[in-house]
Amino acid sequence: MKAFFTLLVCAALGFAGWLAWAILLPVTPAGQTYVLLHSGYSTRRIAAELKTAGVIRSRDAFVLLNYFHPPRSLKAGEYLFEKPATAVDVQGRLARGDIYVRTLVIPEGFNMFDIAEAIQNAGLGASQDFLKVATSDTALISDLSPAATSLEGYLFPDTYEFTRTQTLEDMATAMVRRFRQTANELGLTNAVQDMIILASILEKETAVDEERPEVASVYYNRLKRNMPLQADPSIVYAELLQGAYVGALHHDDMQFKSAYNTYTRAGLPPGPICNPGKSALAAAMHPAETNYLYFVSDGNSHHRFSHSLEEHNRNVAAYRKAVGEKR
Repeated sequence: MKAFFTLLVCAALGFAGWLAWAILLPVTPAGQTYVLLHSGYSTRRIAAELKTAGVIRSRDAFVLLNYFHPPRSLKAGEYLFEKPATAVDVQGRLARGDIYVRTLVIPEGFNMFDIAEAIQNAGLGASQDFLKVATSDTALISDLSPAATSLEGYLFPDTYEFTRTQTLEDMATAMVRRFRQTANELGLTNAVQDMIILASILEKETAVDEERPEVASVYYNRLKRNMPLQADPSIVYAELLQGAYVGALHHDDMQFKSAYNTYTRAGLPPGPICNPGKSALAAAMHPAETNYLYFVSDGNSHHRFSHSLEEHNRNVAAYRKAVGEKR
């Protein structure tokens, strides 16, 4: 009987020692370690994921810890482990929902292809999967653009914070929601589609905010005269849609067959060519009052505007001279 009792005590001490080793001694991850825990995972599944990632020493010990010291719940999400921590620390983080948030920066002028690539680079999803969402979830903007074939133009440029448990649909919805907020701030409620299309061209034509109302005036003046807008960025977008863009435009590209080609077709293209920011939207809504019909770069990140083709040709010659002098 005494031997049995001694054996029992030794077993208890051994178990306690193992449990203390597994729960109370810190574990140092091998560098930055990400663990993704999906909603619906059982405690045992969570423990298995943590053990496989090298974040805890023992799956069974973690399950016991959670049984005898239960938190309110272990929250789903992606967690980043990069510092030494005990199983108790890990359990506490999961109970608090101390999840890892990924920052997604969408600059003004990004098109849906750029956004898809940024999402993939941020580890939030595959670019092709986001493009499928962007070209299929048009119900998100059906009240703004009933004939839209994609969300292009309505994926508002901003800095977002997403988690890997959010879906690509959630991300697109957040961007459209941010667009609606900005549009409301600007008072943009009517004739939305045409305004967004023009704003998207302005966004691509100049990065200088104070010039955008003048550039907008050029396009409005051309539209009134039924003149082609002749916006190079529209051809780039046309080629992107058909997978034909090679990184630069050449003279032959001006005849590229597409409804987005504003050299061969008068009027606005059928949809936005990128996602404009607040400044471009404001310029499209409030163009300057001018009689300009042309503009060309001055070689220093600004533009020269002109009323006639003759004056425009002189500005083009000056631009070419300025570029030649820089070479």
